[in-house]
Amino acid sequence: MKSELLKILRESPEYISGQQLCGHFGVSRTAVWKAIRQLKDEGYKIEALKNKGYRICEIPDIMTAEELKSRLHTEWMGQNCIYLESVDSTNTCAKRLAEEGAPAGTLVVADEQTGGRGRRGREWTASKGSNIMMTLLLRPRINPGNASRLTLLMAMAVAEGIQKVTGLPSGIKWPNDIVVHKKKVCGILTEMSSEIDYINHVVIGAGINVNQECFPEEIGATAGSLGMELGKKICRAELAAEILGELEKLYNIFLQTEDLSALYQNYNRLCVNRNREIRVLEPGNEYTGTAEGINEAGELMVRRADGSMARVYAGEVSVRGLYGYV
Repeated sequence: MKSELLKILRESPEYISGQQLCGHFGVSRTAVWKAIRQLKDEGYKIEALKNKGYRICEIPDIMTAEELKSRLHTEWMGQNCIYLESVDSTNTCAKRLAEEGAPAGTLVVADEQTGGRGRRGREWTASKGSNIMMTLLLRPRINPGNASRLTLLMAMAVAEGIQKVTGLPSGIKWPNDIVVHKKKVCGILTEMSSEIDYINHVVIGAGINVNQECFPEEIGATAGSLGMELGKKICRAELAAEILGELEKLYNIFLQTEDLSALYQNYNRLCVNRNREIRVLEPGNEYTGTAEGINEAGELMVRRADGSMARVYAGEVSVRGLYGYV
């Protein structure tokens, strides 16, 4: 009820009478009043006038399940939403829920993350009340060898969501770093539990620097936040909901072929590596070349200096002029 009540109040330009809300939900005036009081306690400023009803005046930047669900336009992604004030890792929590039988589309969001991990085991922590930490649980009936492409879907969804909500020109540094004005604003981590020919579950975590105002000195030159780039605070719940909407559309397309044949051109449009000189950092085999975008398998196509084409499936890639590589 609370998420639907929020949606009604937010989308109405006029006061909504208590009687209208009672009729809509089929509950008593007391039940409506209690729900309104709970929202006020969470930080929403709601005006109540006799003979007029209720009107929402101010919406706090919070990431509760009710706030997120009130903004969702998805059929199933995120509809089962688990909100935690603090967690060690949203991915770890989502994996535990998966083992307990949570349905596909379950979303875990946290206001604070204390022990998250990025790619290659790197630490990823996030302070309270400023960023988006969310993990989506999926149970795709696809070949396990194709699951890594889901990371690229999330990258596209995040980049598109950022552009729609903020207008900032976001791009993707292959395979899954989201970049705004040459600064990394989001990292994505996908983890899978599978058998030889069967996927038990996949969790895709995204950590997005939204309203963070400063960074540790060691990453200050390469990390940024959307709020710092835009010059104002951004509604985290609105952005998260937009990303999930984009991801659901991309996921439905992907399931038809299990590759990126219908999507790789969209990815290449967002790819900041494309047509740039890069350095591929493979263990014992570092080389430079020009990135030509990804293929239908999600591999980065790199033209070496001798004209030969290399396909990079996984690994580190540095882009000249980005993250300090010159």
